Amino acid sequence: MKPMITSKTGGLLALSPMMVFLVLYVVVSALIGDFYRIPISVALLVASMWAIVIFRGHPLKERIETFSKAAANSDIIYMIWIFVLAGAFASVAKEIGAVDATVSFTLNIFPTQYIVPTLFVAACLISFSIGTSVGTVVALTPLAAQLASAEGDNVAFFVGVVLGGAFFGDNLSFISDTTIAATRSQGCSMQDKFKVNLWIALPAAVLTLVWYVLFVPEVAVTEVPDPGDPWLMLPYLVVIATAVLGLNVTLVLTLGILSAVILGLIGGIGLLDMAGFAGAGIDGMGDLIIITLLASGMLGVIKACGGIDYILGAMTARISGLRGAQGTLAVLVGIVNLCTANNTVAIITVGGLAKDISRRFGVDPRKSASILDSASCIVQCLIPYGAQTLLATSLAGISPAAPFPYLYYPWAVALTLFLSIVFLFPRRYSKKSEIPAKS
Repeated sequence: MKPMITSKTGGLLALSPMMVFLVLYVVVSALIGDFYRIPISVALLVASMWAIVIFRGHPLKERIETFSKAAANSDIIYMIWIFVLAGAFASVAKEIGAVDATVSFTLNIFPTQYIVPTLFVAACLISFSIGTSVGTVVALTPLAAQLASAEGDNVAFFVGVVLGGAFFGDNLSFISDTTIAATRSQGCSMQDKFKVNLWIALPAAVLTLVWYVLFVPEVAVTEVPDPGDPWLMLPYLVVIATAVLGLNVTLVLTLGILSAVILGLIGGIGLLDMAGFAGAGIDGMGDLIIITLLASGMLGVIKACGGIDYILGAMTARISGLRGAQGTLAVLVGIVNLCTANNTVAIITVGGLAKDISRRFGVDPRKSASILDSASCIVQCLIPYGAQTLLATSLAGISPAAPFPYLYYPWAVALTLFLSIVFLFPRRYSKKSEIPAKS
């Protein structure tokens, strides 16, 4: 295997593709007041071309090869598998009437004024059970989009509710990949990390839930239809149940598709028609797949140019005191997450350095693991080019930036994380104590 091609670009220039993207997509869109005018794929294409330009010292072919290898790494291809299956499942389930049946059941069981908090709690519980925000997004976004009224920004609001709840479990669950990465890199047990992380995630979830119950005005939902055939809810129940059991998300989606196809056949829908539904759903994921490939390639070039190393060096140059060390850990993993669009990768990237900082300044490894996990999940939920947001908004048919004003939970976590650093709570875990390291 060829060694990874690198460049001596370094410094802020190595990070400039990210700046180009943020200016084109976020800043310009905010200035013109319309996040639909500039497609995110175009902004990423321009930023990716700029990344190739600044990747100095190598022939053009090798620069493009570096971009392509980063775009086509195994994690990205696996994510594309999920996107393809999710598109097929969402389309087939909708066409056989599963969405209408589920919405009908939900609206006839819960009063409309409690739909939003109920949806948030459901997302929290499912994500905590299955340990993945992607699986939660797949399970709940089609229902949330169908529940929302088509008027105004209701769909974006409901998607924001699902995304917030999805990251509750991503951050806190014992089986979340971010939990595994954080605990292994910092040398503590999952149980100990959970005890500390609970002080950050749970108050944020409670604050968000109280906000939804007391301060969010009643949100218009679709008209309450007559109860339909409850058996048509089976595909969603299969997806949720198998996800909670811990099955691989690709298997979860495959079982969901099979159950939807069987119900469609029973209902008199032809197999070829359902193949057409699945194909339309897969085609609808085309933009999402292109965005994912462009973002991954661009971020891979940034890393090859030394952008990540520059961040690590700059962030650790001036650290003082326990609070400063904890704050640096949070900002460090957050910035790296901004540049990698993957919270697990961000934790793994900074894990070794974070452990060294914690040892030097006396940060308890249980607290450092919680900080890394929480801060990375905050950023991952807020960026419009994260896989979870891209998948949710693609399933709902809205702009990746549309849910941003309604992402209350990650801001609540940011507040509780900030307070935990400033006031050093929980006190028991805010200073390093002698605990056995976990392999």
